[in-house]
Amino acid sequence: MSTTPYSERFTDRELDRIIEMAWEDRTTFDAIEFQFGLKEQEVIELMRRQMKPSSFRMWRERVQGRSTKHAALRDFEKGTFKSSRQKHITHNKISKR
Repeated sequence: MSTTPYSERFTDRELDRIIEMAWEDRTTFDAIEFQFGLKEQEVIELMRRQMKPSSFRMWRERVQGRSTKHAALRDFEKGTFKSSRQKHITHNKISKR
C-alpha cells in the first residue's frame, strides 16, 4: 500500500471517478485496480478518508460480501452484463432527420 496521500497521487477528477466506481454495483474492485492501480483495501481506505463517516459506513455495509464487487464471486461472464429481460435491439431505431 502506498503512503503517498491520495490527493498527490490522483487529480480531483480521478478521485471522483474512483469514488463513483466504488459506489457502482457492477464495477468490480478489479476494474478499479486495473484502471487506477488501487487494490481493494486501498479503495476502502480512500473511501474512508474521502467520505463522511456515516456515508462510509453505509457504503461498507452495501459492498461487504456483494458478489458483483468481486470478480471471483460473479455469476455471469465477463464483459457487458445484459439482463435476460432486456429487449434485443437489432438496429438503431433513432430516425435520421
